[in-house]
Parts: sequence; structure tokens; C-alpha cells
Amino acid sequence: MPRTPSEFAVHLFLEGGHREEVRFPTIQDFQKWYSNELAAKADSNDFISVPIKNIQGEYMVVRPSKVFAIRVEPVFTSSVDRFA
Repeated sequence: MPRTPSEFAVHLFLEGGHREEVRFPTIQDFQKWYSNELAAKADSNDFISVPIKNIQGEYMVVRPSKVFAIRVEPVFTSSVDRFA
């Protein structure tokens, strides 16, 4: 039986060498945000909101045209890596 990720860490690689990590509870949540926000406005210099899970009062905005790459990584809470 395949393991099911607890959440997905999404690494945004931005112009200027900056990197940010945000987390989504499901891959479908990421795909919805990606399709509706980031991909739909890919050439725009207007800010879009990036959801930040479990951090009240904090938010992040990015310019879609400044995102160069995205890496999506499944996170398993049962993984031994969390204790490293």
C-alpha cells in the first residue's frame, strides 16, 4: 500500500536567488492555487497572495513573473527525517 503524504512543501524559486517554502494540505489545494493564481497571471507584475499555512497574521505576496521554478515535495509525518 503506498504511503499518503501528510502535506506538500512547495518551494518557490524567485528572481534574485530568493527561495520560499509554503505548505499545502493536499496536492489538489496546490494545483488549484497554481492554476487559479500563479499560472493564470504568469506574466503579471501585480502581486498575488501565497497561502501560508498555520501562521496567523502573516502573509506573503509575490509577483508571478518573478517565479522561476517550483518544486513540490511530499511530506510524510511518519518519516524518520522529521527527527533529524
